[in-house]
Amino acid sequence: MKTIDELLAEGVAGKRVFVRADLNVPLDGTTITDDGRIRAVVPTIAKLAEAGARVVVASHLGRPKGAPDPAFSLAPAARLGELLGADVAFAADTVGDSARATVAGLADGQVAVIENLRFNAGETSKDDAERGAFADRLAELADVYVGDGFGAVHRKHASVFDLPARLPHYAGYLIATEVGVLKKLTTDVKRPYAVVLGGAKVSDKLGVIDHLLERADRILIGGGMAYTFLKAQGHEVGSSLLQEDQIPAVQEYLRRAEEKGVEFVLPVDVVVAPSFPDLKTKAPAHPTTVAADAMPAGQMGLDNGPETNKLYASKLVDAATVFWNGPMGVFEHPDFADGTRAVAQALVDSPAFSVVGGGDSAAAVRILGFDENAFGHISTGGGASLEYLEGKTLPGLAALED
Repeated sequence: MKTIDELLAEGVAGKRVFVRADLNVPLDGTTITDDGRIRAVVPTIAKLAEAGARVVVASHLGRPKGAPDPAFSLAPAARLGELLGADVAFAADTVGDSARATVAGLADGQVAVIENLRFNAGETSKDDAERGAFADRLAELADVYVGDGFGAVHRKHASVFDLPARLPHYAGYLIATEVGVLKKLTTDVKRPYAVVLGGAKVSDKLGVIDHLLERADRILIGGGMAYTFLKAQGHEVGSSLLQEDQIPAVQEYLRRAEEKGVEFVLPVDVVVAPSFPDLKTKAPAHPTTVAADAMPAGQMGLDNGPETNKLYASKLVDAATVFWNGPMGVFEHPDFADGTRAVAQALVDSPAFSVVGGGDSAAAVRILGFDENAFGHISTGGGASLEYLEGKTLPGLAALED
């Protein structure tokens, strides 16, 4: 995989450099609530601009249906200009008149952002010809391709997989960093190796659990997915999130963990409430704490309890490597943030090399006010990180390795 430093050594002055970034930031209307992904790509863009490149930044945002939708416009990516300290031009389409004119108007060292790639159906098409046709039109906008959107490298999309084949291609600083970190989680791992998995659905984590049973020393489970594990052990889980169809798979994982000597840690107490909390008003949700094996019918588990928080901290304190993906509860509401806060604090207090695996975990770290520098690495790609740890080939990385 060639890197951006090799590209810079060859010289980029006057060249149109297409940077596939991941600007898929969470929005409240048009307000960015977490700009972490934008900040993560700034070093690559800034370095190219300083070297005289004409930088064309492209990304997706949300899941529009292959056509323009104002709710998913990349216009809020104007934040990129604030972070760069320079004006950033914006094209109102992806490969149309506006994009061509905007790119043509760039001078050396200037930056432009084109509109949401997913406004064109060819970006996400499963048809190779349709996807390739869109990649052909994107290629007309540039002389060189730099992949730096780690959060999208697990997608076989036109701008991620097909476009690099049409242009000289290089990995940006963010992708190089992310891959380097993930290698520390898969080869020559320092032990004890602890993994913390949370989030809503156990089905989203089956592949990574299967893979980690061969590699991790401890696996700590929280979040909505914990209730399927508790149910698999025969416990009442009330009205908590439950994937009954996954119970046989979960029981098999618990059996395999015991057989292999992998410590599987589940909540011993949980915070429950009668219903899911209102995340807009943050109105009091009337929580109570109950033993994990004594949840009342009609109550919904929404966070780890205080004894679980102490238990999980004790399982992380002596770890040499920790990977965390997924919050422990509904951290967006103050009544159910303690479990996620406790895991984050345990990682801050631990001397372990800690990796926060993107997505909601990364957002939680920022929302709860933790210093990002207190963690070994905060990934920009939750799904991409998990698929890498599953041992899957990621299309966007494979395309850069050619």
